[in-house]
Amino acid sequence: MLIRRGHAARYQQICRKEMFPVHRLRSSTVLAAALLSAAPALAAAKMPQHPVAHGIAVRNMDLAVKPGDNFFLYANGAWVARTKIPSDKAGVGVFTTLFDKSRRDVAGIVKAATRSKAPAGSNERKIADLYASYMNVRTLDALGLKPLQPQLSKVKAVRDKQELAALMGSLLRADVDPLNDTNFHTVNLFGLWTSPGFRDPAVYAPYLLQGGLVLPSRAYYLSSSAHMRRVRAQYARHIASMLRLAGYSRPAARAAKVLGLEKSIAKVQWSLSQNEVVQKANNVWTLADFEAKAPGLDWRAYFAAAGLSHQRQFYVWQPSAFAGESALVASTPLAVWKDWLAFHLLEQYGPFLSHAFAQETFNFEGRVLTGVPQQQPRWQRAVDLVNEYLGDAVGQLYAQKYFPPQAKAAAQDMVAHLIAAWHKRLQALTWLAPSTKAEALKKLDSIYVGIGYPQTWKDYSAYEVKAGDLLGNVWRARLWKYRYNIDRIGKPVDRHEWWMEPQTVNAVNLPLQDALNFPAAILQPPFFDPKAPAADNYGAIGTIIGHEISHTFDAEGSAFDAEGRLRNWWTAADHRHFEQEAKALEEQYDRYQALPGLHVNGQQTIDEDIADLGGLMAAHEAYHDSLNGRTPPKIDGFTGDQQFFIAFGQNWGSKTRSAALRRQVLADPHAPAPFRADTVRNSDAWYKAFDVKPGETLYLPPEKRVRIW
Repeated sequence: MLIRRGHAARYQQICRKEMFPVHRLRSSTVLAAALLSAAPALAAAKMPQHPVAHGIAVRNMDLAVKPGDNFFLYANGAWVARTKIPSDKAGVGVFTTLFDKSRRDVAGIVKAATRSKAPAGSNERKIADLYASYMNVRTLDALGLKPLQPQLSKVKAVRDKQELAALMGSLLRADVDPLNDTNFHTVNLFGLWTSPGFRDPAVYAPYLLQGGLVLPSRAYYLSSSAHMRRVRAQYARHIASMLRLAGYSRPAARAAKVLGLEKSIAKVQWSLSQNEVVQKANNVWTLADFEAKAPGLDWRAYFAAAGLSHQRQFYVWQPSAFAGESALVASTPLAVWKDWLAFHLLEQYGPFLSHAFAQETFNFEGRVLTGVPQQQPRWQRAVDLVNEYLGDAVGQLYAQKYFPPQAKAAAQDMVAHLIAAWHKRLQALTWLAPSTKAEALKKLDSIYVGIGYPQTWKDYSAYEVKAGDLLGNVWRARLWKYRYNIDRIGKPVDRHEWWMEPQTVNAVNLPLQDALNFPAAILQPPFFDPKAPAADNYGAIGTIIGHEISHTFDAEGSAFDAEGRLRNWWTAADHRHFEQEAKALEEQYDRYQALPGLHVNGQQTIDEDIADLGGLMAAHEAYHDSLNGRTPPKIDGFTGDQQFFIAFGQNWGSKTRSAALRRQVLADPHAPAPFRADTVRNSDAWYKAFDVKPGETLYLPPEKRVRIW
């Protein structure tokens, strides 16, 4: 991503490009269900790890499938056929397998913390107490709605729109991501994000982004399809159920108005593909601009309550959405806004209340939105909570235990080979103007690559954790994060700052910092295995590294120079060529059908699609360079190139429930896994490796193969 672009579906983004869709801790993943005690929960963390195979997993392949007809199934078909999605998951695959391993490893760290008798205020004590607060279901059920009542009482006490604006301002949080989950955790109409400034990347600047919705994307509110109408009907029942549990009268009537308000909000918001055009987000507003361009909300009261009245300027990512949402504040009755705000508080904090609230949230967000029939064990959700709010405290211990210096050195060596390959490929390009090429090489040469773990760790001394106060712990964690972000506005940027923790199975490109992060948890088998053949490592982790480097020069990354400043350093001819090739790839993905009648949106996924292709090409070249002219041996009957491409295809071995797949297609910048594997159809070397012929499904004539990098 700008901040995010990675393999995995999100983090902060441009702000950052991740490799894989990353779904941060949301209520649907942390709802209370099974009443497990802490002892058996942590004992479950001792489950045996999956066996490690050094090299491609031949047993996962379906050799009856022609590579040229369906490369995804050729590489993964046997695994797909024998694998069932567990009842507590939306999908399974290589990334989720490693995620489960990382979770077990973190559970071991949590267990050690609970036994350590660490002093109050220490990171270990906070880890233990945060975990314990989630596991103490008896206390949660006894308290019921009581922990959230003070906030709900503030909502009920609002007498006019000025007080509404002030309450909304007091609830502003650093909880939005420019390219992923732009409505994530936004109790508020808007969310704050701090990052290097578009115009002055030397200091941190505040960005405000649209928010205010619960459903995954605008399409869930605006689509007229039968499926979406059913989802909205179920959502209205869910809103009513949450309000009923909280003691509100006429919950169905209130729910209808809340849903109507959210539909109006959705109509004025930007789509994901619009959000990705970062040049349109480069809007600096003062308080006077908010009052003139987005009247309706009392901005002075809002910013004063948010602790931002001293802030002179903000980047406003979606100006028309701010105008539209602010106008809705003026035109919508106060009572509807109060019900909307109460429901959003219940939705975001319900998972940390009694079983009734947590189960109702899971019933909708888990079962309806992602098709997951069963809640994950409570110990797993407790571990996720600790990872979410004490990520660096856990990460410091994780890195010490699971990422030795020799692993870091081996990963750094691979990164060096990939950067060298990109250097050669950029030098060889004939369509880039000399001036553009010089800037691109400067950017590549100055890039910071973080391997394994950050150089500095977050200080949690100001975050108070209490073993018997789950909702309070979550509330204080989000407030701590907010204050952490506003406190650094105007201060010098740390270009080595990490946006992921070491225990995260993902990777990310940070254009505003000209940096990459490769956490320790992704630098292990099957992605990275020092005992595996070079073909396997370059096809697996090598393509991931290449993917992240590619984001440095895609439509978003190329908008930033080597210092992280939003600046156009491409010629008009360069842009035309890039857009022409990107359009061809976009059309290629538009033709892919994820579900009957549901096609991939190539415009929405184009940056990730380009990165997959660029990473594949660069990694293949780096692999051959690493051979130093040697002919690699055949293994299991496969040549070196065949092993390379199969390893790439097996990166994407996965199965996903239909509801979760639909959600991804509509709300995620990454294409579904099978189509990411099939991008090999644009590589000449793939055709040669597998003797792919005209007439086979994936065959493209040479002139139709997309060649960007």
